[in-house]
Amino acid sequence: MLSQALAELNPKMSAALDEVVVTVERDALLQAALKLRDDPGLSFNYLMCLSVVDYEDRFEVVYHLRSLAKAHRFALKVSLPYDDPRISSVISVWPGADWHEREGHDLFGVVFEGHPNLSPLLLYDGFEGYPGRKSYPFNDYQEW
Repeated sequence: MLSQALAELNPKMSAALDEVVVTVERDALLQAALKLRDDPGLSFNYLMCLSVVDYEDRFEVVYHLRSLAKAHRFALKVSLPYDDPRISSVISVWPGADWHEREGHDLFGVVFEGHPNLSPLLLYDGFEGYPGRKSYPFNDYQEW
């Protein structure tokens, strides 16, 4: 059923532990999210977590989903180029993505296009850099 629902998006499917994992192109994210939420056979209505992973040459945004009605878990992944970390916000699909997207923006610099308020969540206004990135210079820290 899942492969039929997402077939037109040309996903890459795999499995990790007890979760099905699907990777889609960033332009297909919102379409995939709506299908996952609205298809009665899937009903992934709960965004448990949104993670940003830094692979140094690219970012990966991972949406950890759950169907409360069917007790299924699922991971949706999207790769982003390191020099252009933009992706559509999924707040319109899963409103709980709000703080997750703000955290991803704060720590990694990923721009969630369409997000209503990407103001800092964890860092202060004017903070320089993205401390979640592997390239962030933590070793340059000095005590006063």
